[in-house]
Amino acid sequence: MNTKTVPPAAPRVHPARLTAALDEPLNRWLWLVKWLLVVPHYVILLFLWVAFVATSVVAFFAILFTGRYPRPLFDFNTGVLRWSWRVAYYAYGALGTDRYPPFTLADVPDYPAHWDLEYPGTLSRGLVLVKWWLLAIPHYVVLGFLVGGAGEVWLSCGLIGLLVLFAGVALAVTGRYPRSLFDLVLGLDRWVLRVAAYAALLTDVYPPFRLDQGGEEPGTVS
Repeated sequence: MNTKTVPPAAPRVHPARLTAALDEPLNRWLWLVKWLLVVPHYVILLFLWVAFVATSVVAFFAILFTGRYPRPLFDFNTGVLRWSWRVAYYAYGALGTDRYPPFTLADVPDYPAHWDLEYPGTLSRGLVLVKWWLLAIPHYVVLGFLVGGAGEVWLSCGLIGLLVLFAGVALAVTGRYPRSLFDLVLGLDRWVLRVAAYAALLTDVYPPFRLDQGGEEPGTVS
């Protein structure tokens, strides 16, 4: 009897897509002062995140009554997450590039870090009531471990921050960012941003409890 080994199905692509390329060569010592260099971004992001919360409240009621996330609000909130990710990638969410992050909500094709989210046609009116506080609780526990008390990937003092510190030390000593460490950090960052998109009501797709490592999104579209 002939038997065939069926390979496991590739994981489905999540609608929140985080990609990045390790932008080598990296300066051995620049990472020590990036906390200062990104201060202008932190100031702007503070105001953007205040607006993010306000627009999320408006979106909550829009979804509750219409089942749709207003497209202008969706684009703005997606842009805030995208901007935050680029700053994180430059600074202490990854240290993956020395190219200064652009000041824009839009995607920048030639920048080495990208984040995008597929616009949902409709969203569940019922889920909007529970997914951001109840259904996401297991992920919040995980994120507490990954990002620590800071609660933001670009100010991480949890596991991500510790791993990025190791990467900085390795960069200072050897001039190279260990590739396996980079892949792990990107997988953790991807987890954080998927949960952020779900908790912000931007998608109904529940974040998988899966560590997808590396700079490219795994899986298939179907």
